[in-house]
Parts: sequence; structure tokens; C-alpha cells
Amino acid sequence: MHTYVIYDIESDRTRKKVSEACLDHGLVRIQYSAFLGDINSTRRNSLEKRLIQELGKQSGKIEIIMVCEKDFQQRSIIEVSG
Repeated sequence: MHTYVIYDIESDRTRKKVSEACLDHGLVRIQYSAFLGDINSTRRNSLEKRLIQELGKQSGKIEIIMVCEKDFQQRSIIEVSG
């Protein structure tokens, strides 16, 4: 299932660890603090456990959003290259 990970984390060090965890689990960066990938439930559960560990007691928020294929195909992307 398509999985988005979006986060807002104050600590540079923790933010870096979270981004590395996303990359390690096969997600690709789509924005500075947003990743996307098509991963199965086992990998998603593993990722969630690692993200909980990496955030620890640091101030921040991480959202993991699953999107079915039908809804994913209906997404809109607006991009302008300068």
C-alpha cells in the first residue's frame, strides 16, 4: 500500500535519523519532511517501530498515512520548475 510519512521535528539530529529510517525502508523523499513509498504491512510496522524509537522523547510529530491504489491514482501533483 502507498505510504506517506510526514513529520515536524525540531531536533536536526532526530530529523536526520527519521529521514534515514524512511530511506532504509524503501521510501523516497517527496518534500523536505515528507516521504512516499509502496511498502507492505510488515515493512510499515517495522518502520513505525523504528520511527517511535528514533523520536524517543524528543519534541515532534510523525504521521504515517496509508493510501489505497484507487485514491493514489486520483492524487493531483502541482509542480513548477523555475
